[in-house]
Amino acid sequence: MDDERPDVLTIGRLAHRTGLSVRTLRFWSDEGAVPPVARSAGGYRLYDAESVARVELVRTLRELGLGLDDVCRVLSGRTTVAEVADAHVAALDAQIRSLKVSRAVLSTVAKRGSTVEETALMNRLARLSAAERRQIIDEFKEEVFGGLDDPRLRDRMRTFSIELPDDPTPEQVDAWIELAELVRDPEFRARLRTWMELNTPVPGQGRPPGASIWWARQIVQTVAEVRKGGVAPEGPAAVEVLSELFGDTDRAAVLRSLEAGIEAGAEHYRRLVARVRGQDSSPDATQELEWLARALRAADQT
Repeated sequence: MDDERPDVLTIGRLAHRTGLSVRTLRFWSDEGAVPPVARSAGGYRLYDAESVARVELVRTLRELGLGLDDVCRVLSGRTTVAEVADAHVAALDAQIRSLKVSRAVLSTVAKRGSTVEETALMNRLARLSAAERRQIIDEFKEEVFGGLDDPRLRDRMRTFSIELPDDPTPEQVDAWIELAELVRDPEFRARLRTWMELNTPVPGQGRPPGASIWWARQIVQTVAEVRKGGVAPEGPAAVEVLSELFGDTDRAAVLRSLEAGIEAGAEHYRRLVARVRGQDSSPDATQELEWLARALRAADQT
């Protein structure tokens, strides 16, 4: 019989030679990836040595993630391995990005101990398109900064953007989820708007005292140094620090701006923006700003 010739393989012998199951080989054969070279008198599929090599090629392509349709196109010469590989690289890149987002969301859920509802919200926020993310930020900018009569602020807001890159790190996704929740919070927007209004110049007048305190790193650095030296905000040494920092500036106005920024969570917002952008954010200055507020209150009461 033909199926007893050493150069002809039944599907069972092909399975033994390749280490694959008969079921898998039969499926591949039915799909056209490994067609039989002949049929026995009884109608059984027969294969040859070239079939063994073809099975190994199909197995390699399948292990690389190609579907049988693509495998058949390669084997029939309708496309090349290189062309299919290029398409699969793009698909894998998209899958990897999606997996990174999933990992970041799950990591945040685990860290927060989130409910099902919170998990669903975080997943939606993480998977927004670039246009949808931009709309959230634009609406936030308009509500918080819109209509403020400050040319420098308008110029800054015109170029201000918070873009999550196409291939974000888990840390960036985590920061974006938190930032998106924050800027969509009406109470946060209202607090930040109040703070911005205190920092916006009145037409015909100079900038309000303390308007730039949140962006003045030298002030934060000075306070960090005195805190490290053990200076108490209510002590006499703190009064000297305030005199050095503010001179004869209206300290009550500085304190109002400072307290509004602390209440708004401006420092946390600034650091979230930096994390989303993948920038090296300066150290958290919350404790320095709170020390400064305590020192200003204490000085006001003396």
